Amino acid sequence: MCGILAVLGCVDWSQAKRARVLSCSRRQAPSIPLRTDNHRGPDWSGLYQHEGNFLAQQRLAVVSPLSGDQPLYNEDRTVVVVANGEIYNHKKIRKQFGGKHAFTTGSDCEVIIPLYEEYGENFVDMLDGVFAFVLYDTRSRTYMAARDAIGVNPLYIGWGADGSVWFSSEMKALNEDCVRFDIFPPGHLYSSATAGFRRWYNPHWFLEQVPNTPYKPLVLREAFEKAVIKRLMTDVPFGVLLSGGLDSSLVASVTKRHLVETEAAEKFGTELHSFVVGLEGSPDLKAAREVADYLGTIHHEFHFTVQDGIDAIEEVIYHDETYDVTTIRASTPMFLMARKIKSLGVKMVLSGEGSDELLGGYLYFHFAPNKEEFHKETCRKVKALHQYDCLRANKATSAWGLEVRVPFLDKEFINVAMSMDPEWKLYDPEQGRMEKWVMRKAFDDEEQPYLPKHILYRQKEQFSDGVGYSWIDGLKSFTDQQVTDEMMKNAAQTYPYNTPVNKEAYYYRMIFERLFPQDSARETVPWGPSIACSTPAAIEWVAQWKASNDPSGRLISSHNDSTSSNHANGNGVAVANGHAGAAVNGKVNGEVAVAVAV
Repeated sequence: MCGILAVLGCVDWSQAKRARVLSCSRRQAPSIPLRTDNHRGPDWSGLYQHEGNFLAQQRLAVVSPLSGDQPLYNEDRTVVVVANGEIYNHKKIRKQFGGKHAFTTGSDCEVIIPLYEEYGENFVDMLDGVFAFVLYDTRSRTYMAARDAIGVNPLYIGWGADGSVWFSSEMKALNEDCVRFDIFPPGHLYSSATAGFRRWYNPHWFLEQVPNTPYKPLVLREAFEKAVIKRLMTDVPFGVLLSGGLDSSLVASVTKRHLVETEAAEKFGTELHSFVVGLEGSPDLKAAREVADYLGTIHHEFHFTVQDGIDAIEEVIYHDETYDVTTIRASTPMFLMARKIKSLGVKMVLSGEGSDELLGGYLYFHFAPNKEEFHKETCRKVKALHQYDCLRANKATSAWGLEVRVPFLDKEFINVAMSMDPEWKLYDPEQGRMEKWVMRKAFDDEEQPYLPKHILYRQKEQFSDGVGYSWIDGLKSFTDQQVTDEMMKNAAQTYPYNTPVNKEAYYYRMIFERLFPQDSARETVPWGPSIACSTPAAIEWVAQWKASNDPSGRLISSHNDSTSSNHANGNGVAVANGHAGAAVNGKVNGEVAVAVAV
């Protein structure tokens, strides 16, 4: 992913100010403060200035690496754009304007300019992709900025003491020069003409009204396959992240099945590289290896130790720009894996983020009292993705100049998934339905199987758990030694905003405050119960099942250890030692009925 910085409306046009803007932009380049390699934009950097308006970009070239350097301009250079994004329908848009607008690069983001010239600011919903961009029009001296529907790509907005407005991919480019800054909300655009935001993304599900469209497995399957295929638009080597869970395994399976149909196959062949990270003997390593063997991918297995992860935590917090416990736990192995992947010459990977939010895949959804509450919780979790999984996936990989693409968060797939009557998504052991049953059923093809049955029906395992259960246990043990009981006793006085609830959270907060001491920085991290539920209602669902302030999925009562002899049959019904248990009130032998992988 690229890194952008725009500073609009400065009263100072001097060379010193230009140098300062360049310096701020380059903060998105070093991997850690003492390093000098470009992380978010290793391939090119550019800066445009018009009076007191500056637009800068640090580029990671994935599409048209030889001709897509930014900033981008219209024919007479009166409109200029810097963008971090992938526009998957750019070829269709180019044909739409064939002969009317001259394109000077192969960049997919260049189509933003003719769309603006034709439709003004009302074009953003015409873009199919993920993006954060700033456009400046020298003729009217106006500008606009926009962010993709869900917030897959990061963007921040800040305000300078001189009245200037700043936009940046990372808040580290703003934190010393803005009197305040905030997260740029997903699905919005900011216009200087009105000096404010307006939402451009207005899907039917956003009002959280319960839909009633019947579940159609083939419609869901087709939408997902299209989402994967369009993300194979690349001019650089790529691969897939493969944990062996349902989501990443489906991404890998669909990619492998359809790769031969894409332009990427013409450039790089039909062999697919897959990547997994974990502690020795972890659940993900075993499952990923089995999926890789089944699909025939060129598989790369990366191991790390608890100490490796602990040593990387400060870098992770510096890049992720958060102190959220779940995010840091999951980001750390992903950060370590991204470095290894980049060392192999790979610049882009596909990943499985977003499925659990759309389909209610987290284990606490087992306890939703009805479909209305279930749907509202999925809506709110999707709306918050930009502060959690999207942030992690983007920033942990961008730290090493690696781009991650997430087909589950395709705009059209979201429409299909969120239009479905949530009755079909509910956990229902009497009907043989486990979490994400709708996705499992859609890809349960007896004639041309996508995955082995027990992988297709493997129970949800959070990434930070799946890399090895001793990873989180090791983090807790380490942070328990770093934070004293006295420090915890005074936590509310030390950190009155988002007070840490345990020693692990306190340790991450100490590092974050040292790197980002501004009030605005700490306020970009959302407050929420560490069990990772979005709403008070959801907290009530699990209160009787989990008496802990730890966000690990292992502590949900319906989680089964990966070493268990239990496994799932083809319908997702819990099977113990080869015999299906009889579910009574949703339980088997006193425990909630779930399926787990062998």
